[in-house]
Amino acid sequence: MSQSNGNHDLFENLRLELRRGCLSLAVLSQLRTERYGYTLRKALAEQGIEIDEGTLYPLLRRLESQGLLTSVWREEEKRNKRFYRLSPEGKVILKQLVVEWQSINASLNGIL
Repeated sequence: MSQSNGNHDLFENLRLELRRGCLSLAVLSQLRTERYGYTLRKALAEQGIEIDEGTLYPLLRRLESQGLLTSVWREEEKRNKRFYRLSPEGKVILKQLVVEWQSINASLNGIL
């Protein structure tokens, strides 16, 4: 393996690690309004955050199992769709995460 491949792999691992926490915050913030998976992906993409289904749906299930989201199945356009939204606890946690994000972001901007 050449040095550049090693650097690329290292960069990719670090990028994914950095992105993972950001995606959770982005998903929670978008679910202040009830959405199903496709409309959530679209809303995030419109804000510049691309997320594939293989990442989004496991993330939604994890956030729901942690008590941060609630979901309901509903028929729309003759198809059953699972709609997600923040739970009451999710709203509290999101507010705390936003404060934490703003603090970290301000610090990093100063450092960088």
